[in-house]
Amino acid sequence: MASHPKEERMSTTPPLLIENLSFRYRSRSELALKNINLRVEAGQVLLIAGASGCGKTTLARCINGLIPRSYKGELTGRILIQGQDIRAISLARISQLIGTVLQDPERQILGTKVLNEVAFGLENLQLSRKEILQRVDAALERLKISHLRERETFHLSGGEKQKVALAGVLAMQPSLLMLDEPLASLDPASAQETLDIVRQLADEGMTILLIEHRVEDVLRIAPEQTIYMTGGEIRYFGPTAGLEEAVDYSEIKLPAEKIIQRAARTRPTPPPPPRLTGRSTTSSRPLVRFENVSFGYETERSVLQGINLSIHPGEIVAILGPNGAGKTTLVKHAIGLLKPKSGKVWIDEQDTHSLSVAQIAGQLGYVFQSPSHMLFAPTVREELSFGPTNLNHKPEAIAQQVQEALQIVNMSGMENIAPLSLSFGQQKRVSIAAILAMRSRILVMDEPTAGQDYRNYMQFMDAIMQMPNFDAILFITHDVDMAVIYATRVLLVNNGQIVADGSPAEVLSDFDRLRANRVVPTSLLLANLQRRGQLQSFKRAEELALETTH
Repeated sequence: MASHPKEERMSTTPPLLIENLSFRYRSRSELALKNINLRVEAGQVLLIAGASGCGKTTLARCINGLIPRSYKGELTGRILIQGQDIRAISLARISQLIGTVLQDPERQILGTKVLNEVAFGLENLQLSRKEILQRVDAALERLKISHLRERETFHLSGGEKQKVALAGVLAMQPSLLMLDEPLASLDPASAQETLDIVRQLADEGMTILLIEHRVEDVLRIAPEQTIYMTGGEIRYFGPTAGLEEAVDYSEIKLPAEKIIQRAARTRPTPPPPPRLTGRSTTSSRPLVRFENVSFGYETERSVLQGINLSIHPGEIVAILGPNGAGKTTLVKHAIGLLKPKSGKVWIDEQDTHSLSVAQIAGQLGYVFQSPSHMLFAPTVREELSFGPTNLNHKPEAIAQQVQEALQIVNMSGMENIAPLSLSFGQQKRVSIAAILAMRSRILVMDEPTAGQDYRNYMQFMDAIMQMPNFDAILFITHDVDMAVIYATRVLLVNNGQIVADGSPAEVLSDFDRLRANRVVPTSLLLANLQRRGQLQSFKRAEELALETTH
């Protein structure tokens, strides 16, 4: 009797085998990985989950050969790729076998144009121009970004850069694909499309290692196996179906109804309400006002078109919309990094054309989408002290502000570490803490939860909402649940225009409009809408569990 293809794959050499792997970075005293043992079969999706800084990215660096070649330290154990010890293979050969998409696309993109970027790896393989162009176009079409082919990479949004980085790797046609937080910068619809491609590639025989905090999204494509890591160790390795009961629901974001069921048994203490206490929403004087604002980076492309918008004291504003919609460009106008080509932006009734970025910084603090755009200091303490020092805060106040900011983002004790040696998720928290330490009146955050595990970002968002110095908070997010839980107002932005503006209940209940703007309803949104008659406002899953048990 003929054997099944799946059985043939199981009986042959696995694409990836890891035995007794441990690693310690040269600059650290503790192990980053501890006795990792792992076997992954061809045609499987392996989900790797765990808190920020738990060792996921270090494991990825070991598998793709960057450890010990680029990141030095003490490495024991062995990794076999297609039966070959990775230490005996050149980095160039490894890059052909293993395609890697980094957490931060800014660190991966080198080409000035999208076409050149996607073709870069293929040119190093010395393929013919005809085959290079065929592979480039096939990869762009597969990711539905053919329209970006001739665009300059510098002007792409974070999500568009993420797709371009993935296209460059897919064009190389590796046998093993490793994706480090591939959904972090993608709008919900793009995330679904990317996951569908991942599933399709695995079904075609490719081995996929998927490092991701957005676990609930990944569960939709049914990964065959899941790893859950803490402290550099594998705490769970097995069928994905067993993950939901094996992990703490406050650490890993599970489907809302599953959290509601488990929280109903444990009855957790309700969190503080996400409201800026003591801030009036009835003030007639807006903090920030856009008046017929239009802008374009390139003369032939308009990014913002006729924006009229006012932000008032007490508001927590979530900005949703697809990649490339103009969200980041909008908030960069609010903080004066960009000036309108036409129209005006007023901050506290002053035209931003007459204000320097330094003058505005005392009023508005901005957390960039990519931490590599912000971080430069040799230590975390110096990074956090830089802003308050330039705003002429007193030294004793600065020391206190730095400690409080580190405590909020759960990084106390890391003051003397170099920020750029940290994981992407930790770097993101340092960049948030650097702005918190400045004590600006208005906080603006671009994708604050990118690279963050569920527990960390819920804790620091809860703490930020209780800080007494903020008159208003704006945040761009692709995580619809952030808008559900924290926002008092939701802006839906697309094609450089505000297509919806209202309360979370008003904007997020129109599913047709959400889908038209590449926003996908989540299980938490659905759970809230199903209970809408019982609730005065949207709540997180743990709170819904308490409501249900009353």
